[in-house]
Amino acid sequence: MTMAFLHLSVVGWNISSFPCQKSYLRRRRKHPFAKPAVSCILEGTHLVEAARHTVDTYVKSGMVVGLGSGRASCLVIEYLGRQLREGKLTDILGIPMSVSSASEAAKAGIPLDQYPNSLQIDFAFDDADVIEEGTLTAVIGRRKLEGGESIIQEKHIVKVASKLAFITSAKQYTKNPDGSIPVLVNTGNWMETAEEIDDLFLGDAEVWRRPAWGYAGPTGGDFPLVTREGHNVLDLIFTSPIQNLIQVAESLDEIDGVVDHGVVSGVPCTAIIASEDGVQIVDNLFQL
Repeated sequence: MTMAFLHLSVVGWNISSFPCQKSYLRRRRKHPFAKPAVSCILEGTHLVEAARHTVDTYVKSGMVVGLGSGRASCLVIEYLGRQLREGKLTDILGIPMSVSSASEAAKAGIPLDQYPNSLQIDFAFDDADVIEEGTLTAVIGRRKLEGGESIIQEKHIVKVASKLAFITSAKQYTKNPDGSIPVLVNTGNWMETAEEIDDLFLGDAEVWRRPAWGYAGPTGGDFPLVTREGHNVLDLIFTSPIQNLIQVAESLDEIDGVVDHGVVSGVPCTAIIASEDGVQIVDNLFQL
């Protein structure tokens, strides 16, 4: 197997500060080791550099671009809009992956169309909650969903794009990722599906149904989230590092009642990693 191509570059861009976006799980559970504010500011600085690199390197005039969701994707959308206003890019059509990305793109002045109206997506970018080192298998969808959003649409857009870039921070690019995987399930038999998932990963993970808002227990509280397509979201919360994301995804695919999940694997892509040393670029184009 050919080793992944690794390229390191440093892009300088002065900014003031950016708020740190907490993950869905940290909003729900108070973490005993909260990051100091200065770390959030530094992380925001590195993400801005990664956002600028994404547009300058991969977006060309005339492209149809899939617009991702999350903190880094928001920064990419803002910079892309600036390039359009300054005339450095022209004839860009954006395909938003979520309500939030559509809103940010509209504010940035990016012309929009709805998927699947566009026949071809030339390039897409998206936040990755984690990326597995080596395989570049990614997890998306941990963020709190807004009304009308769809993990299914987001995942489909990143998979059909001719070129794809996932943006993440250095701490989220790891050999043994941890945290949660969102799992979309049929609402009618969600509890049976949750029990089967729980049995499959017994001792390694917990299964909680995601609430639409507020705090909740394993059943999703009084207001469980129902997606645009009418599915519940189960968060498969691992209590130890995940040894193999692809195996986890394959196991979930075999469970009756599972519609989809947040694992994206086997897709040619580039990881744009925001680190203290600059912007690291890793791709798997020679591995697939």
